[in-house]
Amino acid sequence: MTAHQHAGSRKPHPPGTVAWAAADPLRAVLAVIAIITVLTGAIQVPFGGSVLHIIGTESTPETRQLFGTVGMFMVVVGGLLLHTLLNAVPSPEVVLWSGVQKTGAFGAVGIGVLNGVFAPVALLVAFFDLATAVLLFIYWRRISGAQVSAGLGT
Repeated sequence: MTAHQHAGSRKPHPPGTVAWAAADPLRAVLAVIAIITVLTGAIQVPFGGSVLHIIGTESTPETRQLFGTVGMFMVVVGGLLLHTLLNAVPSPEVVLWSGVQKTGAFGAVGIGVLNGVFAPVALLVAFFDLATAVLLFIYWRRISGAQVSAGLGT
């Protein structure tokens, strides 16, 4: 097989992916964040002990169990958010509640750092969640207004 034949055999991205992302960059960024949320949550389930050490807390059977449970919910909420963002018309309710979840995560991790449960490095995660919440609320306002003006609101 020549180099030209090999390059031609690569599977291209699905049609419209780049156009979809370019048409609504905020939606695309939120979709990437949703994927990150799913992946990091999935990592927490089997590898919670290692992650707990990174964020500066003790790894015990109890903390690993709790951390794994949080990871499972991250997979569910991140997956739900991704699912709605990939729909032709995203659900404002899913976007809103995803923003509430990210706000709660920011608060929970921040309180954990203040109480000495987590090392200050965990604030990186907290502020990522806060930034994500802000983006989600901006997007929610935008799509809620669009649906109301189109007569789709309740």
